Amino acid sequence: MNASPNRIEQSFELAAVRCADLTPLVYQRLFKEHPETQTMFRSQGSEFVKGSMLALTIEAILDFAGARSGHFRLIACEVSSHDAYGTPRELFIAFFAVVRDTLRDLLGDEWSPEIAQAWDTLLVEIDAFAGSAA
Repeated sequence: MNASPNRIEQSFELAAVRCADLTPLVYQRLFKEHPETQTMFRSQGSEFVKGSMLALTIEAILDFAGARSGHFRLIACEVSSHDAYGTPRELFIAFFAVVRDTLRDLLGDEWSPEIAQAWDTLLVEIDAFAGSAA
């Protein structure tokens, strides 16, 4: 595998080697760290919604961290829709950190200082972008 020079993309590539589906890991962490989110999902039939939401989030993250060709704009759209659902902005932003933390735990020793720094920078930028989308 040729590692991407984009550290965010690289973290997802490394995770893909270890795990075919991040969805259960991400939502297990989300529900543990933010138990109030569990009631936001139906008990029946929500697996598709969770998987779809995570896939769109990953697309937006990769575009935001890369070319910014358009998918990243989904973040601004979802800030508005989650506001309409009554989701606190801090909780919306926390989901991105949950994705990062899930990847960090999954990668273990392969989680480099460069990847950590790239994610730290990305989360600050997403927070600022989401705030400007208000």
